[in-house]
Amino acid sequence: MNSPPHICPNIRRLEHRDIDAVLSIQSASPETAQWTLWDYNRVADSEMAGWVAEGNGNVIGFLVAREVVNDLEILNLAVAPNERRRGVGAAMLQSALDWGKGLHAEQVLLEVRESNRAARQFYERHHFQVTGRRVNYYTAPAEDGLVLSLRLS
Repeated sequence: MNSPPHICPNIRRLEHRDIDAVLSIQSASPETAQWTLWDYNRVADSEMAGWVAEGNGNVIGFLVAREVVNDLEILNLAVAPNERRRGVGAAMLQSALDWGKGLHAEQVLLEVRESNRAARQFYERHHFQVTGRRVNYYTAPAEDGLVLSLRLS
């Protein structure tokens, strides 16, 4: 089976008008962190950095990150199920990494469910390494979180 062709999505900062689409993608992605409308309003208000990927005029993915001291922390990322494996996640990740480099961040950190093989493989393809474990970090169901990191400097 061939994978779908890659696309070049338009990546831009997350705005209030994107929140309904982001929540829809999130609800179709149970493996991602399930945030509230209030959380995404905070992102749109620039309390955290957020990006959306657009394809054919529709939001097809999102990524949320924040600066923590000298690090960039990726907090949430999801791509619409029918748009996965087409380069959308990679394009959003590159935007976040470029932002982190502009802030002179030393490394990028994130947590991922131990069972989320697709996410782990995605990040490994982008040179992230497992550098720690957070026991029972996730709930519903309870599961360890793996800490992944990537040196930027």
